[in-house]
Amino acid sequence: MTWCDVLYHPGWAATAALLAVVVRLQRRGWWDPRACTVRLTGKTAIVTGANTGIGKFIALDFARRGARVILACRSESRGTAALKEIKEKTGNSDIHLRLVDLSSLDSVREFSKGILEDEKALHILVNNAGVSGLPRQITKDGFDMCFATNHLGPFLLTSLLLDLMKRSTPARIVNLSSVNHKKGQVDFSHFHGENLTYHMDKVYNHTKLHNIICTNELARRLQGTGVTANSVHPGVVMTEVMRHYPFIVRFLFSLIGFFFFKSPEEGAVSSIYCAVAEETEGITGKYFDSDCSIVLPAPLARDAALAVKDFEICERLTSKL
Repeated sequence: MTWCDVLYHPGWAATAALLAVVVRLQRRGWWDPRACTVRLTGKTAIVTGANTGIGKFIALDFARRGARVILACRSESRGTAALKEIKEKTGNSDIHLRLVDLSSLDSVREFSKGILEDEKALHILVNNAGVSGLPRQITKDGFDMCFATNHLGPFLLTSLLLDLMKRSTPARIVNLSSVNHKKGQVDFSHFHGENLTYHMDKVYNHTKLHNIICTNELARRLQGTGVTANSVHPGVVMTEVMRHYPFIVRFLFSLIGFFFFKSPEEGAVSSIYCAVAEETEGITGKYFDSDCSIVLPAPLARDAALAVKDFEICERLTSKL
């Protein structure tokens, strides 16, 4: 028997298929949202970027639990489509679309103003929306587009809604970060698009580090209020976050990801766990991995002095002068 005979043997196909099944099963964590009986009737939740990917499945889960869900989306057409789908799948008619562009501080302020005027309570805020792989773009506020969308916009949104959440306790804030934060750096000139290398996910990695740093400081400031704040790594997920990457990168990501990466529904699990599970009640200032376990983030993310400085700088940058 030659090597060619071995390589082309039908057994390889069967082995590969079996391996694919095993790998896909391994992607499932220990916590199953559908086995969680927690109801959210009478609760209000906001999910940013809820028109697609992880955000849509988070919103779908909240809707199934009976929550009043506000889809915070940039695209009206895609948000409307998600709204219709969620209503049809859950039978929950208390689902609402509100438009917001997180890269624009004015848009975030307008969105928050509408929420404060119309909503009596807010129990869950999931900052899910994010972008990666963008070329250099500076917003009208003078910030790098990726930093504005991934960090400063959500930071301001959370700050503006905090008083409402404090009046709605117990309440939970969940900020989606990434294990890629470990490759991130802290350089405050990055906020304005300075000293950045625009290649693949480099800028994204920096923003995800800031997410965790500021979440930890926020949790410290919220101690005793009944509002918790945690950050989450959803896993390596097949979402549209890579839509700005070169075609070949997206193709290879999709090809490999079919076997090894999580689907958006699987990627939503850790965020749902932080937002609704009884096991996470009262837990704050922690970083959860994609398997719903508390793990230590990178050393920079645990630097308390840096967290205070980062938070204060973000407060100053997002304040209306």
